[in-house]
Amino acid sequence: MTAHLFEPLTLRGVTFRNRIAVSPMCQYSCEDGLATDWHLVHLGSRAIGGAALVMAEATAIEPDGRISPNDLGIWSEAHVPPLARAAWFIRDHGAVAGIQLAHAGRKAGTSRPWDGGKRISLEAGGWIPVAPSPLPFYPDDPTPVELTSQDIEQIVASFVAAAQRSLAAGFQVIEIHAAHGYLLNQFLSPLSNRRNDDWGGSFENRTRLLLHVAATTRAVMPPDLPLFVRVSATDWAEGGWTDDDTVRLAPLLRERGVDMIDCSSGGAVSGATIPVAPGYQVPFAARVRRESGVPSAAVGLITDAREADAIIREGQADLVFLAREFLRNPYWPIHAARTLGHPPPVPPQYLRAW
Repeated sequence: MTAHLFEPLTLRGVTFRNRIAVSPMCQYSCEDGLATDWHLVHLGSRAIGGAALVMAEATAIEPDGRISPNDLGIWSEAHVPPLARAAWFIRDHGAVAGIQLAHAGRKAGTSRPWDGGKRISLEAGGWIPVAPSPLPFYPDDPTPVELTSQDIEQIVASFVAAAQRSLAAGFQVIEIHAAHGYLLNQFLSPLSNRRNDDWGGSFENRTRLLLHVAATTRAVMPPDLPLFVRVSATDWAEGGWTDDDTVRLAPLLRERGVDMIDCSSGGAVSGATIPVAPGYQVPFAARVRRESGVPSAAVGLITDAREADAIIREGQADLVFLAREFLRNPYWPIHAARTLGHPPPVPPQYLRAW
């Protein structure tokens, strides 16, 4: 049997050695947004473990766009050198280095999960978040400040500047984070975007910001490097964003130079009922790929090598992102290869163990 999971994939001028990617996962291990040795080891070990794409966590384009004060950032030149250490280590060990650019919007300013994940007060160093509309995520959250058109243009400029810094740091893939209820997702969803100007109301207006960010980011990227967008394919809530909307959005993103749609879901509103189960988001990636013709990535409780191989073999997605499974096992691709009867991608330093 051919292990489809280990077939190379080429997007633009970048070839991924297999179809396995490390999903961006917040580590909450920074001060002032600066990457540390934790990031070098955390990301680097997944490259050694055989992943094709190692994606750095949601990286804030502005200080107030951080989920927590401990988030990774790329809003200044000072953030480039420590990120470059990780990016070049990843590349030196055969993987593609990626970074996810993000703004948390109304979800910004909380403590780390292991510190409770609660809203940080202004007195304790928190800040008032911003959003498309003055609607808090939780009823007892502070009301976010509604962004003006001028504010929105500044956020676009911040995404572009962050992309340029990412390229300077050596990242080969840039992913725009438009999922999980963060700022760009907040503009997409009619449940969080109640504006009545050019940035809200109709599908065309609610997608305007993401399409603008995609186009301006693509414009500063070399033509041989891929651009991804992560979306929440559905809000899982009545009256919200749906997978039909995602399928409609995908070709518009492709027209603006996006090379892959990374299909996650949920996060836009609190209290949504999500039918979490192994592979529960794969159908979204399959629909995007099948109906829009845009390459897609699947993510969400993908843990089994045979399951991951079937996703690629059956044409449901072009790439699989693993998150928690990579936290449990940085060398998952090596074990998956052995399970599938494929030569394991073992670095020579570790050959004696295999």
